[in-house]
Amino acid sequence: MSEPRWLDASQQRDWRSFIEGSIRLNDLLDRDLKAKHGLSMSEYEILVRLSEAPDRRLRMAELAEHASQSRSRLSHTCSRLESKDLVFRGGCPNDKRGVYAHLTEKGYAALERAARDHVETVRDFFVDIIQPEDLEAVGRAFGAVNKRVTEAG
Repeated sequence: MSEPRWLDASQQRDWRSFIEGSIRLNDLLDRDLKAKHGLSMSEYEILVRLSEAPDRRLRMAELAEHASQSRSRLSHTCSRLESKDLVFRGGCPNDKRGVYAHLTEKGYAALERAARDHVETVRDFFVDIIQPEDLEAVGRAFGAVNKRVTEAG
């Protein structure tokens, strides 16, 4: 077995800053959405993905992929959204086994309200405190990370 490629001191510092900062930011975004709108980050992400989809609907499998959730977790999250009348699930006309998640009008209205506050929080704690060239670098870096993770399956 070969020796691991250990991180040097600056790589370790940057890695830990990323881990700590991303966990804290995610927690803050989740708390903020729950307190102001009764939505978790995972619920919000589903509403966003559905709002951007044609006819405001996506197959559950596709939604799970876009929302970075397992199918099981997505099913539970959609059940919570259905109980709030923000989403409903229905069959696919072309595939009797498939299921679509649909964004309701009430769901779209809830998303519009939440998005106004959410974007301010994202700006206050991320976008506006990072230099534009650094923000571009973050986008490039995590585009590469996302691509690598997706390819790894």
